[in-house]
Amino acid sequence: MIDIVPLEVIAQKIFFIRNQKVMLDKDLAELYGVETRALNRMVKRNLDRFPADFMIQLSKEEFQNLMYHFGTSSFEKVQWGGTRKLPYAFTELGVAMLSSVLKSKKAAHINIAIMRAFVKLREILAAHKDVAAAITELRRSVALHDKQTHLLLEGMQQQKQPEKPKRQIGFQVKEPLAKYVVRRKR
Repeated sequence: MIDIVPLEVIAQKIFFIRNQKVMLDKDLAELYGVETRALNRMVKRNLDRFPADFMIQLSKEEFQNLMYHFGTSSFEKVQWGGTRKLPYAFTELGVAMLSSVLKSKKAAHINIAIMRAFVKLREILAAHKDVAAAITELRRSVALHDKQTHLLLEGMQQQKQPEKPKRQIGFQVKEPLAKYVVRRKR
């Protein structure tokens, strides 16, 4: 019986590199149950099946960014600790092509699970685009309302007449006050 890998596990192994959803060769090899070098050897034997839009080799900078993403502090440690060659990243089309290169039942079942993960990820991203568009529209609307409110308040302040000092009612004496003596009754 072939173990089915949960979609969540596969989805965690999908990265965005060069504006494409890709999976690394080491992650694919782990899912298929083969060594990374064996997977890469099969790909190299069938290189005509993997054009540039199916598979890319990461640059040092891209690989270093991935290592920082994983929490590895030093690119050199990774280089000398295991990975000596820059990894390959397979697009969705490249992963689909791997099923024709790796001809086992497990590879076929894992490939189906990976394709479902890619589809699920695409659905999630499409839903997020709708939400992002709605939020962008809401922000634009609020900014427009803020601007209109500011203009309205400025207009009200300009129309407001300066208040004239109020006249006091009653008799006003402009002389110095007289000193009065208050006598107490005894």
